[in-house]
Amino acid sequence: MLHNTDKLSARLPAFADAALILSEENRLYFTEFPATDGALLVTPYGAVFYTDSRYTEAAAAKIGADYVHDSEKMYEELRAQFEEFNVNTVAIENDRITLADFEELKRKLPGIEFNPTAALARAIEEIRLVKSDAELDKIRAAQAIAEKAFDHMLGFIKPGMTEKQVQLELDFYMLSHGAQALSFETIAVAGQKGSMPHGVPGDNVIRPGDFLTMDYGAVVDGYHSDMTRTVAVGRPTEEQIKVYNVVLEAQLAGLAALKDGVTGFDADKASRDVIEQAGYGKFFGHGTGHGVGVEIHEAPRLSPKSKATLHTGNVVTVEPGIYLPGRFGVRIEDMAVITPEGHVGLTHCEKKLIVL
Repeated sequence: MLHNTDKLSARLPAFADAALILSEENRLYFTEFPATDGALLVTPYGAVFYTDSRYTEAAAAKIGADYVHDSEKMYEELRAQFEEFNVNTVAIENDRITLADFEELKRKLPGIEFNPTAALARAIEEIRLVKSDAELDKIRAAQAIAEKAFDHMLGFIKPGMTEKQVQLELDFYMLSHGAQALSFETIAVAGQKGSMPHGVPGDNVIRPGDFLTMDYGAVVDGYHSDMTRTVAVGRPTEEQIKVYNVVLEAQLAGLAALKDGVTGFDADKASRDVIEQAGYGKFFGHGTGHGVGVEIHEAPRLSPKSKATLHTGNVVTVEPGIYLPGRFGVRIEDMAVITPEGHVGLTHCEKKLIVL
């Protein structure tokens, strides 16, 4: 069965007779089947997933043979379906379609108006915002792998290792313990490089007294997890401990602010105020959090620019940080799901400063 295509058909833009989904991320969401090639047609009368011969057998087993067609005949079949169901205008994702794909649609299906529209993008975003119990189970499974990886790393990390060694061990552990993929390229940065929020692991050697920040996640059934922990490798200084505790206080404040109806702006502000009041405001430049699902960064956003309102079923991160250029940095990140009463944490690793 296809997932939530009935919700999309009910939210088609008023001017559109159908929608054609080309982006890999949204195809994955609605089909629950990963494929690098394909197109999903959604109409008020049903939906069809087109993909090539590399995927048709597996897709039919996952989704159901009635919903899966070979993309070799896609344009011919689309032409016939558009004629049968009197489809004249087709909505497409304005924020994801390439110019090349758009031009190909117009060339191969003349007479049909293809409308790249924000209305379709908004409808899909609104559907994806609220996670079902089945989606939450996949996110929890992905997070469980990431947490076991963290426990493993606490016994692995030693002074003298490079950041790259830490990254590779984290990646290997997750991929060999159930992760189907990595959520993103793992971040493992130590010492002075810790001041770079998205620093790239390299040959930098971890020295006694360094903070080491690890930001990473696993993918299970197409759904991501995301967590960050900063640990001390050897005895930290009083300043390092102070900064760590400010970030921890900010992270806990951000989590405490989460509830149905709060804005992304106010959730961000709860964390940001703690850091600013401690005198480190200029060293926290990114947003406090973001949604997580079939993409590692999706709506809603928690930031000073956010206009989003959080609702029950949203999954978000809370990840404030302080980054002192050329010295060190700290970031702590959990995921949580919004509930009518507040939130439920999805991350269960220790957050008090760990000294290895």
